[in-house]
Amino acid sequence: MISKKICMLGSFAVGKTSLVQRFVHSIFSDRYLSTLGVKISKKELDLDGTAMTMVLWDLEGKDRYTEVNVSYLNGAMGFFVVADGTRRETLDIAMELRDKALTLVPGQVPHMLLINKADRRAAWEISQDDIRDIVAMGLPVIETSAMTGNGVEYAFTELGKAMLGQ
Repeated sequence: MISKKICMLGSFAVGKTSLVQRFVHSIFSDRYLSTLGVKISKKELDLDGTAMTMVLWDLEGKDRYTEVNVSYLNGAMGFFVVADGTRRETLDIAMELRDKALTLVPGQVPHMLLINKADRRAAWEISQDDIRDIVAMGLPVIETSAMTGNGVEYAFTELGKAMLGQ
């Protein structure tokens, strides 16, 4: 079985932990508990006949007062940057974290932008123009909802396939 380390990067309260919980345990809780440091979860997948264990590193959120502990990125084979569709500033932080991660993780590491809280689309501050600009840069964007599960399984499966070169 292949094991792959995946890091979850983003601002505070964008839903990184909720996305992991939805993917790994098929649950959602609206109780917010801030991650301190890192929380590690695992899930086994079958990706077109290839068994893979995803080792998910849910990293503490970043804001203007804190920095992500970059040592957590060591050995990452893929990563997600996560933004909250209802808070535009989280997209800027996600893109900063992506740039930083790309300087720290060697080689072409598959990664994607997840814009979470698709269930609250009417309240989004991230526009379709923002999304088009990011896609034009070559960064895959997937809209997710940890609450409903929309797009979550798809996002992790697509990253898994990208890590396998499929």
